[in-house]
Amino acid sequence: MYPWFRFFVAMYKARSAPPLAISDTCVIPLRVGLTDSDIFGEMNNGRHLTLFDIGRFVFAVRTGLWKEVKRNRWGFVVAGSSVRYRKRLHPRQRFEQHTQVLGYDEKWFYFQQTHQREGVWHASALIRAAVVSKGKLIPTQTILATMQQTQWQPALPDWVKAWSEADALRPWPDI
Repeated sequence: MYPWFRFFVAMYKARSAPPLAISDTCVIPLRVGLTDSDIFGEMNNGRHLTLFDIGRFVFAVRTGLWKEVKRNRWGFVVAGSSVRYRKRLHPRQRFEQHTQVLGYDEKWFYFQQTHQREGVWHASALIRAAVVSKGKLIPTQTILATMQQTQWQPALPDWVKAWSEADALRPWPDI
């Protein structure tokens, strides 16, 4: 089940948090809940992805993107992800989630999101995401202009480019 209460609390807190530039890292404190755990007593891999989803919404609020998304009746879409797990997180443990945009191309923003506890990384995701309107991707330059962030033009890291290129080679299953 989607953690709606956790989502609404995070969004409420994000409104009063200091604003961020798109180049900044958004850090939010979290705690592993009992419903986040699987039968092995650790945070479920799917819950990591759900919490990363919430983290991107918090990032959108703090950068001002959420305000523009609501005003223009846009939406968000994730088109790819790659997650690495290093260490387990157990119920009741506190940890931090870090969300940052590594860069972008014509269509996609590439997010790196991590869960860490006491300086140790537990999970890390590379997420390819975009803003959409009526089912069509809005060019990243349009989004950056709307956010008044056009001066931010980082070079996309080579490992992100390689991931994107490799993912493009992957065939869709024949069904």
